[in-house]
Amino acid sequence: MADHFLKIALISESKQLIESVIQAVEDKFEIVSFSNGIVFYNHLAQSPKEFCLVLSDAALQDVHGLSLKKTMEKLGFGYLPFFLIMEKVNREEILKAIGKGVADIFTKPINKKKLKTRLEFQINHPIKRLKDTEITRVEPYSIPWLKRLFDVFVSGLILFALSPLFLIVSILIKLESRGPVFYYSYRVGTGYTIFKFYKFRSMDPDADAKLQQLKHLNQYNHPEKSADEESIPATETTAVKELCELCEQAGGGCLQPLYDDNQMVCEKIILAKKNSNQDSAFIKIKDDPRVTRIGKFIRNTSIDELPQLWNVLKGDMSLVGNRPLPLYEAEKITTDKYALRFLGPAGITGLWQVEKRGRGEMSEEERLSLDNDYVKNFSLWFDLKILLRTIPALFQSENV
Repeated sequence: MADHFLKIALISESKQLIESVIQAVEDKFEIVSFSNGIVFYNHLAQSPKEFCLVLSDAALQDVHGLSLKKTMEKLGFGYLPFFLIMEKVNREEILKAIGKGVADIFTKPINKKKLKTRLEFQINHPIKRLKDTEITRVEPYSIPWLKRLFDVFVSGLILFALSPLFLIVSILIKLESRGPVFYYSYRVGTGYTIFKFYKFRSMDPDADAKLQQLKHLNQYNHPEKSADEESIPATETTAVKELCELCEQAGGGCLQPLYDDNQMVCEKIILAKKNSNQDSAFIKIKDDPRVTRIGKFIRNTSIDELPQLWNVLKGDMSLVGNRPLPLYEAEKITTDKYALRFLGPAGITGLWQVEKRGRGEMSEEERLSLDNDYVKNFSLWFDLKILLRTIPALFQSENV
């Protein structure tokens, strides 16, 4: 058997569990761990035949439980045997898991001998693979050449024309507060692809410390409040005590640091959201006190978005499309109803911005529905109409 069939993908954030699994199978398999499903999707897309099976540390209804398995099937990887590692399990959950195609469930603490025996049995007596016709494959999206040509020409022209503005804004940001002028975070775009997303910094350097104190103001958790703007990034600073897998790969510090109980950590918001399936996928706070004075201005005029023209020039995204999401948001949007938004281009502006931005309420469901509508109807002519409608939407009256 070829070496690449002896690798197991383990989705878990528990170092103790990862070490336990490695100890159990070290003489038989190689364990490759992933902090979350989005990182795993991207790795799998690059090396689809690398793994012989998948182990996921998650509750049945968690984003890394049945939801992860279903997404794997939609992306064309349903043939990989899928095992769950759970805290506890009852008969109803076992029956449901089997019905959804889960190969087996292990409970914590891990019985190392049982784990190794079961995984070896799976390799020696594999379950018959699903036929290709039974798998709903996601066709990779590629930007049409005319749209790409338009993106390169327009983004390059604007970057050149606005270079003096970039210089002025950079000086103002530096004068008002310490910290970098630009920041980037990892975002999820077309086909769940991860890329570096650039913006002007618009928050105080200590914005992370204040996030936990403001979570109750999240408008997407309160339908009666206005929710018509893109979610505010959780952070824009760079120093943390723990680094996630993505940050370690990137080097230079954390790219999405958060605070948990007044301690700086890395991507812990993922774990927090896992504990409650009722949490909103988006975070937006009206009149956010963490935003600086120059930050408020560049947000209301969307100047903070201008560095994303570099993303367009590179081909990470387009001028018009669905907004790329942070990893912890994208992980919650894997259902058949809304995953369609990831099958079209990622963009700086899009349909939901011009439909609702600055004039009326918008629920999370409405926003996702508009994202889906764009994917179903987008064309170069449609993009031009959205761009023309974006200009007046830039100067909004709300403080977001």
